[in-house]
Amino acid sequence: MKLGMVGLGRMGGNMTERLRRAGHEVETYARTAPDRTADSLVELATKLEQPRVVWLMIPAGDPTEHAFQNLLPLLEDGDIIVDGGNSYFRDSVRRAAKAKEKGVYFVDAGVSGGIWGLTEGYCLMVGGEEDAFRRIEPALQSLATDDGYAHVGPAGAGHFVKMVHNGIEYGLMQAYAEGFDLLRGVDDFDLDLRQVAALWQHGSVVRSWLLELLERAFEQDPRLDSIRGYVEDSGEGRWTVHEAIEAAVPVPAIALALFARFSSRQDESFAAKVNAALRNQFGGHAVQAASQSGDGAR
Repeated sequence: MKLGMVGLGRMGGNMTERLRRAGHEVETYARTAPDRTADSLVELATKLEQPRVVWLMIPAGDPTEHAFQNLLPLLEDGDIIVDGGNSYFRDSVRRAAKAKEKGVYFVDAGVSGGIWGLTEGYCLMVGGEEDAFRRIEPALQSLATDDGYAHVGPAGAGHFVKMVHNGIEYGLMQAYAEGFDLLRGVDDFDLDLRQVAALWQHGSVVRSWLLELLERAFEQDPRLDSIRGYVEDSGEGRWTVHEAIEAAVPVPAIALALFARFSSRQDESFAAKVNAALRNQFGGHAVQAASQSGDGAR
């Protein structure tokens, strides 16, 4: 099939390459990519025959909203917009309703697979109308690993499932982080962390692809000395916790994993200073003097 891809970053570029290798014809547009085939969304639309399929693979929020608002007037009845980014599912529901007013289908496709998707295949969680899903299914089959795509529900369902998927990922990553921190923190055994990560991939109930990637990281840098312990969040963990609060569904592991990422960005925790000050005040416990570099003086 023929489609347009907007965004040629780490995900969009690799997905375009995988589609082309499978025989699909992909026209591309990205503002900063020298190898794009179109110079604007207008030109991209003209390069596609009706019914058109345009796949957005750009950051969530303003970039996706801007592209959607500028693309929609260029499309006609029966055309399809696919948002493959990590958009907030409620935004996807709104965009689907707006597109439907013009007779345009909107499909939200949560995509997992990262930089390995080009060779290993992706997992795609697709929301939207059944007719639109069936029309883009040849592309989904080419992008996905075996049994790695599904129509999970109406508009918004794909991004909702991907949001929860990423929330779970936060929890899994934090559990591995804490476990290996403990393995390293007890001096009695001088454990080879790469060896443990490799061992647990065989028959263990905690084996996973994340553990394989961790083994690779330890192989490259056994003590992770080259990496600062600063962990960003994409926003999906926050949305997961927010939706859980709204639905009164307890997600303590995911919430704590999100807060652990916040903690990783502090040079020195003010909360820890409060704790130290309180112990000193009520029990006379010793406190350590702050360095003269001004840490925590913000």
